[in-house]
Amino acid sequence: MTQPLYEYTVPRGHHWSFRMRRNRALRLTDVEGGGNLGMLIFNPELLLERYNAPDTMKAQQTFRLTQGNCLYSDMGRCLASIIQDDFGGHDSASGTLTRRACFERFGRWTFQEYMNEWCLSGEESFLTELAKYGLGERDLHANLNLFSRVETDEDGTMRYVDSHNRPGASVTLRFDMDALVILTTSPHPLNPAKNYPKKPIQVEFLKTDPVTADDECLNAHATSRRALENTRLYYLDDPVLFENAGGA
Repeated sequence: MTQPLYEYTVPRGHHWSFRMRRNRALRLTDVEGGGNLGMLIFNPELLLERYNAPDTMKAQQTFRLTQGNCLYSDMGRCLASIIQDDFGGHDSASGTLTRRACFERFGRWTFQEYMNEWCLSGEESFLTELAKYGLGERDLHANLNLFSRVETDEDGTMRYVDSHNRPGASVTLRFDMDALVILTTSPHPLNPAKNYPKKPIQVEFLKTDPVTADDECLNAHATSRRALENTRLYYLDDPVLFENAGGA
């Protein structure tokens, strides 16, 4: 990886959005530990195409996402690939903190009273950013929760694992497609904290190389190979060299 092209720290309990170019990467860092980065991903050229959490987990036979996994769109393409991860086991099944749940757990915080230190839910944060692109409530979809680990018991009850958190944990996403990225640092909906946990997340934009035949994400699953090939077809790129990577 090269030096960052751009750096920004998303403040605690805030939101941000931007357009990500393909063959660029995002390196994300949980600065203090215990943070959560909610993420929605859209194809900016066709906003009906977006991240599909069920397909992403089912096709790769995993409940938690980590290095080597791809993030599939609902049109069978690879939006992004996880090319580095020292946190391990990010959640994409729990959704986001709703406005109602935020009020019930942490009380009502108004901007007029607390200004930029007010407490926002993930739902409000996502809707605020979505509105900038002509999107709304119907466009909310199952989101990623980076830097949050969730486990299930024998009955299928999900539990937030705070012992897995640590300061400085990082994950890097290579974007295989152009993407509209929506972020919020609102807390994970299953975080049992009694006080609203405000944790910043550092975002770094990086140059990265396109997919090659020995790419870890390409070779991890046959479905990922198909998704990346669908992405290549969408952009009509030069062929990915599959000769030494095995068949799909």
